[in-house]
Amino acid sequence: MNKFFKKVTLLTLSGCLLLLLSACSSSKEEPKVYYLNFKPEVAPIWQEIADIYEAETGVEVKIITAASGTYEQVLQSEIAKRDAPTLFQINGPNSLKTWGQFCSDLSDTKLYEWLMDKSLAVSDETGVYGIPYVVEGYGIIYNKEIMNKYFALSSKSSSINSVEEINSFAKLKEVVEDMTANKAALGIDGVFASTSFAAGEDWRWQTHLLNIPVYYEFKDKGITDTQTLDMTYANNYKNIFELYVNNSCAPVSDLNHKTVNDSMEEFALGKAAMVQNGNWGWSQINSVSGNTVKEDQVGFLPIYTGVSGEETQGLCISTENYFCVNSWASEEDQQATLDFLEWIFSSEAGKDYVTNKLGFISPFSTFEDDEIPTDPLAAQVVEYMANDKLTSVNWNFTAFPNQIFKDEVGQSLLDYLHGEKTWDAVVSDLKSGWSREKNTQ
Repeated sequence: MNKFFKKVTLLTLSGCLLLLLSACSSSKEEPKVYYLNFKPEVAPIWQEIADIYEAETGVEVKIITAASGTYEQVLQSEIAKRDAPTLFQINGPNSLKTWGQFCSDLSDTKLYEWLMDKSLAVSDETGVYGIPYVVEGYGIIYNKEIMNKYFALSSKSSSINSVEEINSFAKLKEVVEDMTANKAALGIDGVFASTSFAAGEDWRWQTHLLNIPVYYEFKDKGITDTQTLDMTYANNYKNIFELYVNNSCAPVSDLNHKTVNDSMEEFALGKAAMVQNGNWGWSQINSVSGNTVKEDQVGFLPIYTGVSGEETQGLCISTENYFCVNSWASEEDQQATLDFLEWIFSSEAGKDYVTNKLGFISPFSTFEDDEIPTDPLAAQVVEYMANDKLTSVNWNFTAFPNQIFKDEVGQSLLDYLHGEKTWDAVVSDLKSGWSREKNTQ
């Protein structure tokens, strides 16, 4: 967002605020909650939660879900309305720079009190403005049955005989390429599910995958943010990206039409042995009609890219999901929103939804040890977190400039796949885009 647009936006929203305050002073309305949800994959579950809470308390709860990749644009539009969201989310300190004027100080709330690791909150010297509501992990999800079938093949040429032996990019590449050579015997269309590049569906590559080289660069420099990205690990990024594409269910010519749902369906139906995604993906896999992946036959691998020492790398574990309560909403609506959140994360009914349907690994002390998610991918995230021999990869994409930058990276990657841009040009544009967008904040 450029500085001029920010100024225009602020003036527009200030005018809207005056109208809103005027409207609030002229009539009294029942307290209500309006949540602008970030996660399309769990939208039906949030609606169930809203319906149950409304039936129990009589408080109206409205849930609107932004389409994938459009959250900031939708929030920009909705926040200026008279009936603006009372509850929305930011993805970290960088996002607070844009939306901080709408974020209430939550330092005196039960949510902050319940937070087991208060350093996870988005805060500054003036207050606490974002409360993390879930810890998540992502990596390479694999189908154990297909992998075991591969390891038992007489035609297998790889020397690797189990998933447990895969602890580097070199070993992952060896297995994947040999599986591709044997895909007919394995009954799969490709080792990896389709690399989705439909509009708004490329976030796994321009955000989650790009996080790996950014993480290692930040780690080398001992920083958590920068105005200038060197892309020291650009070739490592290229390594894994090309491995996905070259061993995919779909040809390059089809990728700009593929969605994340397409990818998860391919995996669920046994057409692919692996897919990059997070623990939230189990609900998608499990809900596919005809799903062939059994709950005890799904596993996680770290995303290896060929970085020195990656044998001790774990999953990418952190959060980019922080609740914010709209400071421009009426006091009654703000309190109703806090009451709604407290019910979700402390009542038996609410916690059951959090753990067993949303599949969230909660950061709050209100959850007992036996209230961790039962779904297999979330359980494995917890196992990876508990393994002190492995180092989790931080979610440094919370420092990415904005959605404009991410969209440009996605388009560059697609241009590269179509032969319209060299890899050097992809990297050059990525670096210049980072600096440009950082300097407009």
